[in-house]
Amino acid sequence: MNSFSRVVLPDFSDLHILVVGDVMTDRYMSGRISRISPEAPVPIFELGSVENRLGGAANVAINLLALGAKVTLATIIGDDTEGETINIMLQNIPGLSCIVTRINGRKTTVKTRVMASSQHILRIDSEDTVEISEADSMLIAQRIKEYSTVHKIDGIILQDYNKGLLTESLIHTVIDNANHEGTPTFVDPKEKNFFAYRHCTLFKPNNKEAMRSTGQHILDPARADAIIRARLNHKITVITLGKDGMYLHDDQSSMTVPTSPRDISDVCGAGDTVISVLTCCYIKGLDMAMMARIANAAGGQVCEHPGVVPVNRKSLESELLGPFPL
Repeated sequence: MNSFSRVVLPDFSDLHILVVGDVMTDRYMSGRISRISPEAPVPIFELGSVENRLGGAANVAINLLALGAKVTLATIIGDDTEGETINIMLQNIPGLSCIVTRINGRKTTVKTRVMASSQHILRIDSEDTVEISEADSMLIAQRIKEYSTVHKIDGIILQDYNKGLLTESLIHTVIDNANHEGTPTFVDPKEKNFFAYRHCTLFKPNNKEAMRSTGQHILDPARADAIIRARLNHKITVITLGKDGMYLHDDQSSMTVPTSPRDISDVCGAGDTVISVLTCCYIKGLDMAMMARIANAAGGQVCEHPGVVPVNRKSLESELLGPFPL
């Protein structure tokens, strides 16, 4: 088509978003491989550097901050050295407020990626994915409620990585309290507890999560949406389709919005960026097509960089102001 659209990214600085979800350390061990071990037929990795980055729900918080919003993160850590590392990293993020609950006897999640000459050759996971106790769930729900009564919250993101924080009871309590206060809720689910997010505002699974949770071998987004909608009674479904863009339905109409061709380097963290953009744009009153256009662009941009990186607002603004075929 010959028509073009230019988009001005809204100002999100008046928004305060609460993110509830699992956090983790994304650790990158970078080096090189130049020879095979004489002890066994395996490559010898010569370690050059180690970098720790905040991942999981913390990456959502970082994306929201990069977009210009105010952010509070509610999460858990273990009572271990890795938990303290995360706590220190969170405290060093300018503008981020935190509700961190330390769980005794719990292991903090660390995902270690071994990178040789920018190539991902191995990932090592150290984690505890057992759900937190009902007592801990009630404590966290109460801390969130108390915080929300003192601070104005414009939206809540529930960011689930199935690491044990978002139990069914905590999910129900947070969403019920938010609905009582008229606060919209935005969900990025995993397959466990997929159908626990009843009455949320926006539900954003990816294509694999939607396919598996609705019993499909080949994804039919409209069919998946109908199954999800019947069980969740939510407002908006967004199913991300990778390189094919995203499917959206608001209970009145549906659309599939394509994305632009990209030189993909790493898809890690793209979902975090997309839910952050969708949340801010929805609260600002943008329509579905515009929400998808901005979220597709933001998610695509972070995929062009290796590792988990947040959206760059200036780069996003530049792309949105450029020509785009409708």
